[in-house]
Amino acid sequence: MPLRHIQLPTGEAELLVDQRVLITGGAGFIGCAVAQRLVAEGRDVVVVDSLHPQVHKGYGRPGRLPDSVPLFPFDVTSSTAWDGLLKIERPSVVIHLAAETGTGQSLRHATSHGSVNVVGTTQMLDVMSRNDHVPEHILLASSRAVYGEGAWEAQGKPYYPSPRTHGDLSQGIWDPRSPDGADGTPLPSRADWTRTEPTNIYAATKLAQEHILKAWGAAMECPVSVLRLQNVYGVGQSLDNPYTGVLSTFARQALSGSSLNVYEDGDIVRDFVYVDDVADAICSAIDRPPTVNRTLDIGSGSPTTIFNVATQIAGLCGAPAPTVTGAFRDGDVRAASTSIDAAHRDLGYTPAWTLDKGLEALLLGARTELGDM
Repeated sequence: MPLRHIQLPTGEAELLVDQRVLITGGAGFIGCAVAQRLVAEGRDVVVVDSLHPQVHKGYGRPGRLPDSVPLFPFDVTSSTAWDGLLKIERPSVVIHLAAETGTGQSLRHATSHGSVNVVGTTQMLDVMSRNDHVPEHILLASSRAVYGEGAWEAQGKPYYPSPRTHGDLSQGIWDPRSPDGADGTPLPSRADWTRTEPTNIYAATKLAQEHILKAWGAAMECPVSVLRLQNVYGVGQSLDNPYTGVLSTFARQALSGSSLNVYEDGDIVRDFVYVDDVADAICSAIDRPPTVNRTLDIGSGSPTTIFNVATQIAGLCGAPAPTVTGAFRDGDVRAASTSIDAAHRDLGYTPAWTLDKGLEALLLGARTELGDM
């Protein structure tokens, strides 16, 4: 059995027997990046993925998933399929990525999001209970969406605004106001301080995943790591799926010479984090398992506006200047960014990818993919 070295906080290396790592949703965008990293380190990896056509477009096993990784193509809501897997595999570590995504989509397909994200998680835990199997560590890829509008500040005082209504957005009221009507400034989210107040179904199901896993983990003495990811982008993200990432959509449109349509007034704030940095954070969390449950924020630490990033992509592609449309999506939040200080302390996490570098890589990958289609 392969061996691995884990770097202890003291700087000393401890040699341990390697762990079997199960990645749910492991054939997806983030899952493939994590699998590549773990395989390169000599880890044993196995993947579960439904190969959803919205993500995989019927191409079957993705080329980015290492050939050595067994792929079990089933839906995480299937108890029968889970039972079959546990007869073959007894994972020491579970990285739970499988999820239905999409803010606006979740408001119209709530059952699908609840089934995959919530029931899929409980089915996974039930099969472990039925088979008397408790992993050494479970890691959940959660979302910045659980914060909703997050915390804002006006006149030196923090406040939590109510979700923006359809009526407000229809009138072009973009920024949520303070209780006394003053203009506010969004604050970076922090898992140890910012309240979780989801504004859409997807976000609510991700928060439910967190609660379910932590409750089960506490009862079964299984440490749980929750990583709340900001907007992940990079090479390998679907260029066709409108629910996975705005930067991939922008890349495809700009490369075709189209003007990019920017929602609201263009001043929506997001923290775009490159997929390789996310994979590094996940692998570091596996190498540094907690003794108790922990929740960390993972982002770039450098937020930007949608208009600014659209302008940057258009410039790199020689596309027309972006068009600010005033369109909006119900359930979207105005601003999302995070402090990565806790992740740096706990995991040694320091993003290696700037937005400039990441966009160049994204566009190069998109040009290659579109040229092959």
